[in-house]
Amino acid sequence: MARARERFASGDRVEGVRAPILQSWQRCRDLGLRPDRFELPYDANLDLESPLVRAALPVLGRVEPAFLGPVSLIITDSDGTVLVRRTGDRSLDPLLDAIQLLPGFRYAERLAGTCGLGTALAERRLHHVRGPEHFAECLQGFACFAAPVLNPLSGRIDGAVNLTCRASDARPAMESFIQKARNSIEQQILDTCSQRERTVLQAYVQARRRGCTAVAVTGEGAASVEALGDTGLSRRDQEVLQEKATELLCSGAVAAAEVMLSTGRTAMLLCRPVTTPSGISGAAVEALLPSTSGHSTRLPRPTEPEPAEPARWSPQRPEPEPAGTPKAPKATKAAETSDPGSGEAGRLLLVGEPTVGRFAMQTRRRLQLLSEGGVRIGTTLDVAQTAAELADVAVPQLADFVTVDLLQSVLSWEEAAETGGPLHRMAVGSIRADCPFYHMDTQFEFVPTTPQARCLATGQSILEPDLTLAPGWLAQDPVRTEKLLVEQGIHSLMTVLLRSSGIVLGVVTFYRSEKPDPFENDDLSLAEELVAHAAVCIDNARRYTREHTMAVALQRSLLPQGLPQQGAVEAAYRYLPALAGVSGDWFDVIPLSGARVALVVGDVVGHGIQAAATMGRLRTAIHNFAALDLLPDELLSHLDDLVIRLDNDALASGGGHGITGSSCLYAIYDPSSGQCTMARAGHPPPALVTPDGHVTLADLPPGPPLGLGGLPFQVAELELPTGSQLVLYSDGLLQDHRRDIDAGVERLRQALAHPQRPPEATCQAVMDAMLPAFPQDDVTLLVTRTRRLDTRQIATWKLPSAPEVVSTLRTAVTRQLADWDLEELQFTTELILSELLTNAIRYATGPLQVRMLRADSLICEVSDGSSTSPHLRHAATTDEGGRGLFLVAQLAQRWGTRYTANGKIIWTEQDIPP
Repeated sequence: MARARERFASGDRVEGVRAPILQSWQRCRDLGLRPDRFELPYDANLDLESPLVRAALPVLGRVEPAFLGPVSLIITDSDGTVLVRRTGDRSLDPLLDAIQLLPGFRYAERLAGTCGLGTALAERRLHHVRGPEHFAECLQGFACFAAPVLNPLSGRIDGAVNLTCRASDARPAMESFIQKARNSIEQQILDTCSQRERTVLQAYVQARRRGCTAVAVTGEGAASVEALGDTGLSRRDQEVLQEKATELLCSGAVAAAEVMLSTGRTAMLLCRPVTTPSGISGAAVEALLPSTSGHSTRLPRPTEPEPAEPARWSPQRPEPEPAGTPKAPKATKAAETSDPGSGEAGRLLLVGEPTVGRFAMQTRRRLQLLSEGGVRIGTTLDVAQTAAELADVAVPQLADFVTVDLLQSVLSWEEAAETGGPLHRMAVGSIRADCPFYHMDTQFEFVPTTPQARCLATGQSILEPDLTLAPGWLAQDPVRTEKLLVEQGIHSLMTVLLRSSGIVLGVVTFYRSEKPDPFENDDLSLAEELVAHAAVCIDNARRYTREHTMAVALQRSLLPQGLPQQGAVEAAYRYLPALAGVSGDWFDVIPLSGARVALVVGDVVGHGIQAAATMGRLRTAIHNFAALDLLPDELLSHLDDLVIRLDNDALASGGGHGITGSSCLYAIYDPSSGQCTMARAGHPPPALVTPDGHVTLADLPPGPPLGLGGLPFQVAELELPTGSQLVLYSDGLLQDHRRDIDAGVERLRQALAHPQRPPEATCQAVMDAMLPAFPQDDVTLLVTRTRRLDTRQIATWKLPSAPEVVSTLRTAVTRQLADWDLEELQFTTELILSELLTNAIRYATGPLQVRMLRADSLICEVSDGSSTSPHLRHAATTDEGGRGLFLVAQLAQRWGTRYTANGKIIWTEQDIPP
C-alpha cells in the first residue's frame, strides 16, 4: 500500500488499491489536500436535539455493551460535523483527541481527505477505510467503518454513524455491525416521527374544529372525495394539485404547500386531520383556490373544538378559545370550507389514513432502489462486474443474499442459448462474510425441482414465501440447504429470469433471512424491474465482450507473432488494445538485404474490426514494398497511393470506412555504417536515446497523413552510435485526458533516460510511466538498441571493369573466408561472386565494387553503375549462356537487387554453418 501511495503521489498508474479508495484519493488531490497537513474547522454550536441525535442515542445505548473494547461509536450531521462520540475503552480517547475526532470538528472528505466518515457521506453509501488507505498520514493508524443515515421521511441524509478503532483491531464483522446500527437509527427516526406526528395530528384536529366548519367523511376507507372539474382549472393544473396532495398525505405531516398554477396564480394545499364515524384517524388535504379577484393565499387559522383538555399545540399556537364554542355539524360528504376574508374557496382533495404514510415510505424506498439500480448497474461493459453490481444493489435493501448465475452457453457467446445446461456463478451478494452459497466461478446444474430450474423451464419468476414448505428447493443439496435454513435463518426466496431480447441469460435468486417478513408480490415486482435492467446491461456487455475479443484476436493475428531473427538491432515491443475497442495500430521489424533492418509503426484511423482489417492490408503492402528495397520516402509514397485507392473503392461501393488520415513511420538502419534513414507520414517522431542517456526526439521533417496525396515525404538521415536506442510509438502512448501532449513527451523522456537498460526493461518502464488508467486508443511501443558490425566483419574490394580481375577476386575471397573460418563456403562463394562479377563486367558500366559481410549470414554484394536489373531465366539445352543467375539462385538462400543513387547492388545470402 505504501508503494501504491508513492506511485499515486508521483502521478503513476496505481494497482492493488480498491477503486473507491483510488477515486477518493483523486478527489482529494483535485481539492489540493496534502497528506502531511490535517486541519479541521470547529463549530461549537451543535444541534444535539436534532431528530438524528434523538434517534441515535437510544441505539447507541443498546449497542454499546456489545463493543466494550477499543472502539468508538460516532454520530455526525450531514456535513460531517461530529455530534456524539461514545468510546468503549477510554485508552482510545487520547488517540482520537489527537486526530480531532471530537464533537464540533467537521470530518468532511473535502477537509479530512479519504476517511470513513467523509467518504461515506461523499459517496452516500456504507464505506470502510483501513490504515494506509486514509489520505491523511495522521489517520493511517486507524480503521473507520461508516454509513450515512437516511431520514426515511424526507429521503435526505441527516448524517452518518461511524465506528473507529485502531487499524490492528479492525474486524470484518464491524462493517456488518455499522450497517445494522445505521438501519436501527433510521428505523428509530421513523418510529419517533410517527409518534410525534400522531400527537400533532390529534392536536391539529382539536385546533381545527374549534370555531370552524368541520371536515368529515362518513363511511370506511380513504378516497379522493371531490373533483376539480367545476373549478375552471386546466387538466394539467388538476393533475399537479392531485399529485402534490398525494405527496402531502403520504408524508404523514400536517403541512401546507403553495402550488403555482399555469395561470400564474398560486393555490395553497393544506393538510388537515379528519375522523371517520368509526374513530379511524386520518388526514385530509384541502385546496384553497385563488378567486378571480386575485386575493393572495392565506391559511385558515386552526382552532379547537370541545376537547376534554385544551390542545397545547397548533401550527400557529393560537390562544385558547372561550368555552361554549359551538360544535360544527357532521357532514355526510366532503364539505366546502371557507375562511372569512380569504377570498378563496377551500375544496377537499384527498383523504387518507395515517398508515398511508408508511406505505408511501415503502414505495419511496422501492423507487430509490430502482433509481439506484439504474445508476449503479451497468457502469462497465464487463459481464462479471455488471452481475456483481446487481448483487451489490439488491443487498441488503431488498434481500440478504443474492446469487447471479449465467448459462455456460451464454458465456461461450452462443447467440441463441438454450435454457438448459450447466450454469456459472458470476456474483454472490451477502450480508455476511461467510456466505453459505456456492462460491463465484463455480459451475453446477440445478435439480429440476428447484425454483431456479422451474424458472428457467417456464420463463416465469418464482416466489417462495416459506422455504420450509418448498421441498423442491431442499432437493438441490439437502445438507447445504438444511444448514441455510437452520444456521443462516433463510426463510424466503425469489427467483427471477435473466432475459434480454428473447435470449435467456441465466437466473437471479434473492434470499431473505434477517428480516422476518417473507417476500411479497411487491418485492417480486421490484426484483423483476432490477433484473430486467441488469439483463439488458449484461447482454450488452456480453455482446461487446464477444465483438471486442474477436476484434482483438483478429488484430493480434495480423500483428507480428514474434520478432524475426536479425542482428542489426536488439528489439522489444508492447501492444495494448484500447478499452473502448481495438483500432488499427501496428508495428513491424523487417529484415532487409545487406544486414539492414526496417522498423515500422503505424496507426489506421477508426476502431473495430474494420480498422484491424485495414491495418492488415497496409502491413502486407509495406512488407511487399520493403521487399523491393525502397527508400523510406518512396515506400510512403506508394503506401499513400494505396490508401487513396482503398478510400476510392470504399466510396464507390458505398460501404466501409475511409482511412485517410492514417499515419506511419518507416525507418531503415544499416549496421555496417550506423546510418538510419527514416520518413514519417503524420506520425509522431521517434525518440533517440544516446549511450550517455541524452533523450531527444529525432529531427524528422513532418509528412502529411496517408491518403491526402500530392505532397512529398522528406527523408532524414542520422548516424547512430553503437548502443543507441531508437524508440518508435503510436500517439496512444502520449494521449491522456489528465495531461497535454507536451507533458506526455516530457514523461516519456524521463522514462527513457536510462540507456543501460535492455529494450525489454525499457518497454516495461515506459508502459508503467506512460500508460493511462483507461486507454482510449491502442498503445504500440517498439524499442530497439542499435548494433554495429565490426570492421573485421566487412571486406570490400574496388575493382576495374576488366575480365582478369575475376581471378584476383577469387584469390582474395579465399583468403578472407579463411580468416573468418568459413572454408566450407569457399567453393560456393567463389562461384557466386565470379558469376555476379562477370555479369557486371559484361553488361554494366561504371566502377565496380565487391563487398562481403559476415553477419548472421554470409552476404555477398556486387555493385555497379547500371540501373538495369538482371532477370533469372531458364537456358535451353543448346544455349551457351544464361545459366549464371540460375546457378546463383540455386547456391544462395536469398538473392536480389536493390537500387542506389549511383546504380544498383546485386546481393546474395548464404547460411553460415554452425
